[in-house]
Amino acid sequence: MRNKRGLISSLFVMLFALFFSSAIAYSASEQFKGKIYDPGMLKPVDSRTKLKAGMPAPSFTLPSLTGEMISLAHYQGKKNVVLSFVPAAWTPVCSDQWPGYNILKDVFDNNDAVLLGITVDNLPTLNAWTKEMGDLWFPVLSDFWPHGAVSKKYGVLRSSGVSERALFIVDKKGIIRYFDVHDINKRPPLEVLVRELEKLNK
Repeated sequence: MRNKRGLISSLFVMLFALFFSSAIAYSASEQFKGKIYDPGMLKPVDSRTKLKAGMPAPSFTLPSLTGEMISLAHYQGKKNVVLSFVPAAWTPVCSDQWPGYNILKDVFDNNDAVLLGITVDNLPTLNAWTKEMGDLWFPVLSDFWPHGAVSKKYGVLRSSGVSERALFIVDKKGIIRYFDVHDINKRPPLEVLVRELEKLNK
């Protein structure tokens, strides 16, 4: 039954992702018109992580928008964790990427997974930005101080002081099962994330 639900979820995302990504991009461009800072095209990747699939994920504790301190260790033995590092608030691709995960909530639930959004911005900035984006179902964490310390641990801190656009999937044992340090100018495809999440139960 789980495999059937996973197949349906995968098909849904693959068919819907193209439509939804364009809809999200249009919605964000309208909603943020005059507010977004567009840095233009950036060097696709500006760091090199030493982490690999099969290695333990570095531990961390970061403050969230709710005021709660959230630790990766809290989920060990309970949930698979997806870490979504994004470069900066109020930028076009980031403002499209995180709302896009709202359509994957069921996929995360079906695969015993949670999502943690991480950026080097401070909490007041994140608070204002996420309110403009609308409801996000996952915790948003600030890696502001010490500046970019967690991003640096994961090897995804760029020379400009922002993080790469990166995804790490950490299983219930705290082991990295997948990671993608993506072209900072592009949003990682939803269907790839779905596929990698479903591998955790095989």
